[in-house]
Amino acid sequence: MLFMVHMDVQVPHDFDAAEFAQLKAAEKIQAEELQRSGKWRHLWRIVGQYANVSIFDVNDPAELHDIMMSLPLFPFMTIEVTALCRHPSAINQK
Repeated sequence: MLFMVHMDVQVPHDFDAAEFAQLKAAEKIQAEELQRSGKWRHLWRIVGQYANVSIFDVNDPAELHDIMMSLPLFPFMTIEVTALCRHPSAINQK
């Protein structure tokens, strides 16, 4: 199943900078692993925001939920999920 996920990260200004740097480094490692596995198919930064739009290819909504909750920055995220399906006019149906 394909899902479009909009993640907006909002970290409190008084959050410890060193701890946040560690969380970001862990987030990057996990995001790269998920991309290599094919679960996190696309990742785009939104210009001017600490946010992204991503495409996930997972077995079901529960798997996506587990992935989202496992992200190190999850506690600081506002997440919007949209289920996707193939468009009949799309050339690439992979």
